[in-house]
Amino acid sequence: MTAENEREIYHKLEAMKEIRNKTITLERLKRSILNEVRSGDQEGRCLAQYKREMELLQQEKMSHVEELRQIHADINAMETVIKQTEESMSRKLSNASRLHEDYRPLKTEVDLLRRQCLGLDRLPDLHEEEGSPITPDRFPPAAPRAGPAGAAAAFLAPAPRKPPPPPPAFRQQPPPMKSCLSCHQQIHRNAPICPLCKAKSRSRNPKKPKKK
Repeated sequence: MTAENEREIYHKLEAMKEIRNKTITLERLKRSILNEVRSGDQEGRCLAQYKREMELLQQEKMSHVEELRQIHADINAMETVIKQTEESMSRKLSNASRLHEDYRPLKTEVDLLRRQCLGLDRLPDLHEEEGSPITPDRFPPAAPRAGPAGAAAAFLAPAPRKPPPPPPAFRQQPPPMKSCLSCHQQIHRNAPICPLCKAKSRSRNPKKPKKK
């Protein structure tokens, strides 16, 4: 074996070692991105349900004048839940975007090393993974970079501002209450969902429709 062959084998071994280490980091970033995206999408589905419940509460407020004060309290609680869910969804998707900015150049480098050193095909993109919740347009295309400092500044998203706390509800007398069938906590008798466990609530004595 010539010295040139030995150097070639040595370079390939070094390349395989580097590819292995970077592939492990790449897989860890990929799992983190998938978890954040799945969690953010779940928050989005919950958010749509919460907003629908908010619409139902608004309709109930217009039809039950005698229960307005308690419904206002339920609305304030639901608004707080919605704002917290929006913040959580935004935070998780922002985390996924920041992780993706680390993932994208590393994957490009790994794919280049695989092709040039080992003659292997590129690794599949995130949206090409089987069962992946990520679509091709989930993350924006890479912008031109002036350096590490420019990259950090370009993709550093500001943290979402926390909303001010809702004003305390005004009550003159204890409202009619019932027990949640899921968590057994006391909630308002006409609340469509439990503000604590988010389970749908059904009245034990539903009101009969008024005759025309």
